[in-house]
Amino acid sequence: MEHIKILWADDEIDLLKPQQKFLEQKGYEVITVTNGHDAIEECNEQRDFDIVFLDESMPGLSGLETLSRIKEVFAHLPVVMITKNEAETIMDEAIGSQITDYLIKPVNPNQILLTLKKIIDNKRLVHTKTSSDYQQEFRQIFMEINSGLNFREWSEIYKKLINWELKLDAANSVEMADILATQKSEANSEFTKYIIDHYEDWVNDKADEAPVMSNTLLRTKVFPHLKDDVPTIVLLLDNLRFDQWKTIQPILTEQFRMEEEDTFFSILPTSTQYSRNAIFSGMMPLEIEKRHPQWWKNDIDEGGKNLHEEDLLQELIKKSFRKEIKAEYVKVTNVANAKTLQDNILNYLNNNLTVIVYNFIDMLSHARTEMEVLKELAGDETAYRSLTKSWFVHSPLWAALQKLAGKDIQLFVTTDHGTIRVKNPARVVGDKETTTNLRYKVGRNLQYEKKEVFELKDPKKGLLPTPNLSSTFIFAKNDLFFVYPNNYNYYQNYYRNTFQHGGVSLEEIICPIVKLSGK
Repeated sequence: MEHIKILWADDEIDLLKPQQKFLEQKGYEVITVTNGHDAIEECNEQRDFDIVFLDESMPGLSGLETLSRIKEVFAHLPVVMITKNEAETIMDEAIGSQITDYLIKPVNPNQILLTLKKIIDNKRLVHTKTSSDYQQEFRQIFMEINSGLNFREWSEIYKKLINWELKLDAANSVEMADILATQKSEANSEFTKYIIDHYEDWVNDKADEAPVMSNTLLRTKVFPHLKDDVPTIVLLLDNLRFDQWKTIQPILTEQFRMEEEDTFFSILPTSTQYSRNAIFSGMMPLEIEKRHPQWWKNDIDEGGKNLHEEDLLQELIKKSFRKEIKAEYVKVTNVANAKTLQDNILNYLNNNLTVIVYNFIDMLSHARTEMEVLKELAGDETAYRSLTKSWFVHSPLWAALQKLAGKDIQLFVTTDHGTIRVKNPARVVGDKETTTNLRYKVGRNLQYEKKEVFELKDPKKGLLPTPNLSSTFIFAKNDLFFVYPNNYNYYQNYYRNTFQHGGVSLEEIICPIVKLSGK
């Protein structure tokens, strides 16, 4: 039998010596404490318990309070509540707080053994089944990745890989997760080749078929659905990857009905300045610069690069509709804005269309590179997803959206681009006007390894403005990040394993666009 470690918290623990001895003879390790505070401390210090037995009626911190404090940190740790009391309210509260099982005192050893078998074996069976299912599909995915996919098939493969990531997360299957990470890396290599082969044709309307991209997103996926009598809200969560969408989907769909889940491809660079201006203008960056030079700033220009999204959106609405559309644009970049949104959300029901840009996830991912705490909290994809979910559940945004639940509305959830966890440095040499972005660079006389980048020597072919006549754009492939030779070791260690965007990868380019309605 694998080693199973139990934490047992009961203020009358001495009376439970026979049960403890029985479990130890069966090969279980049992750590005992007499109160809730010690139980929480043991969990935090040891962090490797497989199950917790928790007395419901301890003095000081009650069993229910202890349970909720443990679950805050160890959401998936099974907890069995032990109670003298079959009072329905207590059990309802305990079950609502996610207990895995409960036992009534006095507990006999065989009852405990049965509970252990049920919970531990169930975890093991889920782990084994998920791992074997992925092993079976591994070869199928491998063959598909290498079979010359089109853009729709690439979206499906990406969704499939994310689905397995989430399943292996839940099953806590570390070995399989490593294999999946390797497969995802192979997929990214092939996807990058595919983008390099097709991107210029897509943006220049030279392809027979092209994916919906940033500049066609609103006209294709939102505007056709606008109704005179049903308010439409578009929520653009900055920097939301498809896997992060999947973690908040179950929360949203408790209150809203999901009508359609689709994807679009972010333009390059996959960064806010380019992709979001393209979304709101319905134009590629080069076209924005030509038509509205007063609203476009290049990377090297001083000042904010996304200050005219509202102007661009109103222009796009005017061009797209013959009749007047009552539209409002709301941007949330800090806690004060978020609170205002929560207070005012019902007022937006008077508009035909309300577009809400919510910048929190962008702040979170950029802050990751600056703040050691966030580096600890979001060290990998699993942690990043978990962080996104816990942020969303406690955010003023979710509080605002809950006010809309039950109303006759259309809600679109989307983003501007995703992010990728960068792992390997790539050297770039440029002059002082070269941009500082880690996943793309624009500048003159750039020196780089050609095999590490997708290069646009003539940015106009990618419908991108050229700050200088000899400007080149380069985009990082796979999980690379650009580092200058000076202070090379410092910066490669500083940025490795942080989430960045601007380059070419499944995670950055393939984005969610989801249509929901009020239940």
